[in-house]
Amino acid sequence: MKKIALSLAALMTLGTLAACNTVEGVGEDVEATGEAVSGAAQGAESET
Repeated sequence: MKKIALSLAALMTLGTLAACNTVEGVGEDVEATGEAVSGAAQGAESET
């Protein structure tokens, strides 16, 4: 019974770590998009 509980705990921990990497990746994508939009806005502003 202890082995099953330990195995489930290990799987849950791995799932949590994988989710953290996914959320971090999404955060980086959102940041890059924001920087691109900001750069485009500054470029448009300097043209006028």
